[in-house]
Amino acid sequence: MFSLLSVIALSQGGVKAPVTPVKEITAPVEVPFRTSETAIIVDAEVNGKKVALMFDTGFSGFVTCDAGINLGKADGKMTLRDFVGTFEVDTVKIKSLRLGSMDIPVAGTDASAVLRPGEDNTSSYGQHCDGIMGYAVIAQNITEINFEKKKFIFYPKNYDITTRKPDGVKTFLSKLLPTGHDSLEMLVKTEAGKSLTLALDTGNSFYATTHKDVLDRVGVMPMAKRPTYVSQSFVASGAVDSFSVRMPKMFIFGIPVENSVWDIIDLPSSSAEGDGTVGYGFLKNFNVTIDYQRRRIWFENFTGKTHEEPEAEAGMVCVWDGKIKNWVVAYVVKGGPAEKVGIKRGDLFLGFGTEDVQNIGFARMRKRFEGKENEELKLTLSRKGELYRATVKLSPLVTVP
Repeated sequence: MFSLLSVIALSQGGVKAPVTPVKEITAPVEVPFRTSETAIIVDAEVNGKKVALMFDTGFSGFVTCDAGINLGKADGKMTLRDFVGTFEVDTVKIKSLRLGSMDIPVAGTDASAVLRPGEDNTSSYGQHCDGIMGYAVIAQNITEINFEKKKFIFYPKNYDITTRKPDGVKTFLSKLLPTGHDSLEMLVKTEAGKSLTLALDTGNSFYATTHKDVLDRVGVMPMAKRPTYVSQSFVASGAVDSFSVRMPKMFIFGIPVENSVWDIIDLPSSSAEGDGTVGYGFLKNFNVTIDYQRRRIWFENFTGKTHEEPEAEAGMVCVWDGKIKNWVVAYVVKGGPAEKVGIKRGDLFLGFGTEDVQNIGFARMRKRFEGKENEELKLTLSRKGELYRATVKLSPLVTVP
C-alpha cells in the first residue's frame, strides 16, 4: 500500500486537449520509452531542454517539471486536482516540444508546463525522471501505447481502429464515455451490473483505485464494514488513509477480470463525475490504442494475464528526513507485521541487517519492505538513541469484503 501514486495522479482540471488545427502525420511514427515497475518514462525536449518524463494519462495537461530545470520564466498559474483535493501551481508557456523523433505541434495552443519546486520524481519511479508528460501531448493523434515492445506508435488520423474486430478474449474495443473531456473515462461493471466510472490512468502506479463510498454504492463493501488493515497512500495533495480490498469478478472497460486487488481511498472523490482510475498494474498487460476523436480504445492482451497478486509486506513506510539525514518510520499499519514486533512511528530506520540504506532511494526502499508471504526481514532501528533489532514476517495486507 505504500507505492506512490503518480505525483499528479488524477489532475484532470486545468488544461483541455488542444483543438487548434495542426499539421498531420501521414505515416506511423514510433517513439521508444522505458518502463519501471510502476511507470512509463519517455525522453523529451521542452523549450530546448532535454528531460525524462513519466507518462500520465490521468494528467490532462502537457508537462509538469521540477522548477529547478529552466524552461523559462513562470507566466501563469493552474489549478490541479488529484483523488482528494486541489492545489495551485505556477506555469510557463511551452514554445517547443519534441518527443523522441516526433515534434509535437504547440503553436496556437494553450500548452503550458507546470512548475513544481522540490519534485523528486527519480526517487518515486526508481530511475531518472524530471517530471510528468500528460495526455494533451498525445491527444492530437491516434496513439498506441505498446507495452510489449516499449514504444509509442502515432498513427495518421485516417487510421480507423473501429474497423478492427475484437475477439472478446485477447482483443477488446471499448467506448469512451461522453464525460471527462480532459480524461479517458470508461465504465467498469460488477457481475451484478452495477457501474463505476473510472479513468484510464497510466500515472496511477496501483492496479485500480476508487473510494470507500463507491464500494458501498456498487454493493462490494458496506460503509459500516471497517477494513482489516488501514495504510496510507501519497497523492499530490498529501497523504491519505487507504486500504487494499479483494474485488469480486469485474468487467474493467469491458474486459472480464475474475478477481483483483484494488487500492481504496478512505475519503470521497474530489470529482463528482469520476469514481477513480484504472492504473499501471492493469494496463501493463495490454497494448492500448487510443482514438480520442472517434471515442474508442483498443486493448490487446499480450501477457495472457489481467491481474497479479500483490506482494506481502511489512506494514510500515519510511521517508527520508533531510534535516537529520536518516530514514524515519512515518507510518505503521495497525495489526500489521511491523506493529506486531513493536516498531513505532518516529523510530529511525537504520537498515536491513547491516546493509547501508543511506542512498537507496524511495522506490527501492519501498520494494525492500515487500516480498513473499512469511518471508522474514531483519531490521535495524533506533528509538530515542537506543539501537534495537526486529524480525518482521511479511504478510498480505488485503481486506476481503
